[in-house]
Amino acid sequence: MNVLKQVFNYLIWIVISFLSAFGYVLLIVGSKPNSSNSTIDAIGLVIYYVTIYKLVPIIGAIIAMLYILTDVFYLKSKLKNNPKRIIIRFLVIIFITLLVGIIHYILEKAIDVI
Repeated sequence: MNVLKQVFNYLIWIVISFLSAFGYVLLIVGSKPNSSNSTIDAIGLVIYYVTIYKLVPIIGAIIAMLYILTDVFYLKSKLKNNPKRIIIRFLVIIFITLLVGIIHYILEKAIDVI
């Protein structure tokens, strides 16, 4: 029963990681293009959605993996009896998202690898 509870808790944190990745990708991609009747606007809308659907799983998986590794090797022992452990874990996910965003920006804009 304890293992099932732990798996369920990690699934919740993984969902939060993917929501964080979705917010980050929306920040990168920008606002949704106009959906007028022209062909170019339709192509822009398709590119917008394909970009979101391709980037969110990749970035979300990276954030979730980094969070689980951080939780297993560091946070579990440090936050055992802390009443604010949920808030701290949420802030860790936000911090990891910021870190992934900064690394993504450096690789894309400064080093031009991506």
